[in-house]
Amino acid sequence: MEPSIQYATTDDGVSIAFWSLGEGEPIVHLPWFRASHVQLEWQFPECRRWYEALASKRRIVRYDSRGIGMSFRNVSDFSLDALVSDLEAVVDRLGLERFALFGVLHNGPVAIAYAARHPEKVSHLALWCAYAKNADYAQSTQIQATRRFTETDWELYTETLASVRLGWDAGGSTRRFASLIRESLTPEALAAQREAFADLDVTDLLPKLTAPTLILHRRGINWFDERVAQDLAARIPNASLTLLEGTSGAPYLGDVDSVVSAIYRHLGEAYDPAADLEDDLPEPTLKTILFTDVEGSTALTQRLGDAAARDVLRDYERLTRDALQAHGGSEVKTMGDGFMATFGSATRAVECAIAMQRAFADWSRDGERTLIRIGLNAGEPIAEDEDLFGTAVIMASRIAAEASGGQILVSNVVKLLAAGKTFRFSPRGEALLRGFDEPVELFEVDWAAADR
Repeated sequence: MEPSIQYATTDDGVSIAFWSLGEGEPIVHLPWFRASHVQLEWQFPECRRWYEALASKRRIVRYDSRGIGMSFRNVSDFSLDALVSDLEAVVDRLGLERFALFGVLHNGPVAIAYAARHPEKVSHLALWCAYAKNADYAQSTQIQATRRFTETDWELYTETLASVRLGWDAGGSTRRFASLIRESLTPEALAAQREAFADLDVTDLLPKLTAPTLILHRRGINWFDERVAQDLAARIPNASLTLLEGTSGAPYLGDVDSVVSAIYRHLGEAYDPAADLEDDLPEPTLKTILFTDVEGSTALTQRLGDAAARDVLRDYERLTRDALQAHGGSEVKTMGDGFMATFGSATRAVECAIAMQRAFADWSRDGERTLIRIGLNAGEPIAEDEDLFGTAVIMASRIAAEASGGQILVSNVVKLLAAGKTFRFSPRGEALLRGFDEPVELFEVDWAAADR
């Protein structure tokens, strides 16, 4: 189950997004690399399986640091002290007294600094592809080469990062994760992070660490020398080094079970993937499926030209994703000028659709307005290859096609699931949807009259 997002506030007033999952002794999971998004990553089965494996025996706490993901974005201070204060805020918000700490790559120094400053809090420390001195990481020729893309081609940079560094398969998975990276942070935020870390060196803190420490690294990573991990383990008292096979810089890709097993051994517990995490397909889950589509997108392009029309559609994508994020929707995919998303709650799906229509009613670019069609249905879709299939999905798509611009249409099942709420549903009669033998009763949501 996707956990709910909560917020903690740092001493300097920055809101930090986090969630927790599972029961037992806590493991605080620092943000991924420099890009992190505590909500969007749940769209990836690999990430979901990673968290569920870790949470099979412990409570996992995961957060986005300042300036990225769902945390407050408008910040300029990415110093080590500031990033440590993000972690302190989450720990204080949850009232954690003692916990294990898991730091990844650029957040390895943050985990080291926190453990040195708060030895009474950290029971165990685990570091994945981490470093103490930024120069040990930045000197790699591969890293220097890919960094050049940051200012010249942001999309190419993120796809290179997803494919070469993290090891996502070429094709759809790489592009989708690259999109997550772009949703996580801006090129300006990345540049500010790099500047703050340029001279970072926490080597002097290593002898002060008292918690048992595990250094994890994969032998086949060719952009980060394993000798950095060896040196790190040699400088930390009571530290051990585990070198794993594989080439991915992401622990949730490749041989995930070996990584989780190593972490649990470090915590003094056994991990049996067969017993602790079912590999069988999950039971079907009731989901509400939402489709959006821009009315007259082809005419829009012909009228404005490719560049100006793309600017309009880029705003449409931003407003749509903002609404999904605010209402707990999970983006499944985009299809030209349309979106497909799912919700665990029909009520939140309808609320999101209303928020979208209101956002577009209030928005224009150079006098150009965008009208969108929205259709909703609920059922038990089949999950496969990071997509959803089945009758429930097809019907939601067909319902969206029946809508006019500025209209929200829903099936009878969505209306029933949202019964008791304050939504106003107006019957629109039965429609014979393409591909269905029997007509479907549709209802329109009066979003203009809905409670704000």
